[in-house]
Parts: sequence; structure tokens; C-alpha cells
Amino acid sequence: MASVAPAQENPGTCPTSARLKLYSCWSSSCAWRVRIALNLKGLPYEYIAVNLRQGEQFSEEFTKLNPRQLVPTLVDGDNIISDSFAILLYLEDKYPEHPLLPDDLRLKAISLQASAIVGSNIQPLQADGLTKMVEKKVGPEERLSWGRLFIEKGFTALEILLKDSAGKYSVGDQITLADIFLVPQVFNGARRFNVDMLKFPTLDRINRTLEELPEFQAALPERTPDAKA
Repeated sequence: MASVAPAQENPGTCPTSARLKLYSCWSSSCAWRVRIALNLKGLPYEYIAVNLRQGEQFSEEFTKLNPRQLVPTLVDGDNIISDSFAILLYLEDKYPEHPLLPDDLRLKAISLQASAIVGSNIQPLQADGLTKMVEKKVGPEERLSWGRLFIEKGFTALEILLKDSAGKYSVGDQITLADIFLVPQVFNGARRFNVDMLKFPTLDRINRTLEELPEFQAALPERTPDAKA
């Protein structure tokens, strides 16, 4: 596994004595979600890069932390949490300042639904491992069309879900988990699979607003220590 990345001057990193440790990779949208949440909550953390392309996730050291051999993994003292959704809910419960879920039960349910649509119905079906297998079996064009199909199907559902609940952000004017899940997925959809976001005006508007926020900008893949390296 790569050495600990040096501290950066942004809301999401801190010296190696920090209590929170995030095992992350610049290319992982799941890890990207957690970086956004840590920034929004103002929680300093130690960024530990796991090079997925070099297979560092399969190392004995990392497998002890996360038997699933995936990023992200969060270490908070004696607590080790993997899976971005579980990490985000853990952070919400453990560090309730700057909440990422609304008090209103209807809006809370919508935010969780939106998060689940991305986390369960979109991202796994356009993940690198699956699309590379599609490409190997049927060709590169099918890889793109496969990913685009499931992203657009999920975005269609999200557009309908959020159309009436959206304010400045996905559910009113408070940033919630729905927004944290949305931004990395829109980035992947538009950049990797050529999804036309004009088809989804509500999602596109929300995403453009979120992209301007410093907490979201600080979490961008290109601003991570391993991407810079």
C-alpha cells in the first residue's frame, strides 16, 4: 500500500495524527462521496491512498481492514467502516453537527431514496469491473452503451423523484446525502459515458450549483494527493 499522503490545505485533510483515517482512491466515486461528507461536516482526516490499478486493495494489510477489498474504508479509533453508504450514515450519527439529512421525514425519505438509486441502481452497473467485462465480451461500443443505459434509466427516476422536492439543492435548501451521491454520478455519466444532462434539467441545475461549493471542489478527484502524484 502506498505511504500516507501528505496533508493538504483544504477542509478535508489533516496531519497524520488525525483520529479519522480515510482509505481512498482518486478514481473511486464511492470514496469521492465520503470526502465530500467529511468536508461538509468540517471533519479533518488522514488521507491514505490505495492504488486500485496496482492492486493495493488486495494486500494483506488492507484486506484485514476491509475483507471486501474495496475503497472507501474509514477508520475512526477502533471503528472500521466500509461501504460509502454505511460510512455516511455512521458519520451522520457520530458527528451530528452540520447534518446531512433533513428533520422533515418526507424530505429525509426522498434524500435516502435518491441516494439508494445512485448507490444501488446506477453506480454498480457502470462500475469499471462490470463495464470492462462487457467490453471484453462484446466490444468497446457496447461498454459505453451499457453504462449509458443504466445511468439514464436511473437519472430518469431521479429527475421525477426530485422535481417537486428540489429547492436550491435536491431536497429543499439544505445539502443532504442525495447531493453527495449526485455530484460524482453526474460527473461519471457526463464524462465517461457521454450522458446528455440536458435531458435531466433538475439534476443538471442542482449539480451545477453544488459544483461551485468549496467543500465539493476540495473533494474533486484531481485534488486528491494520489491524483496529484
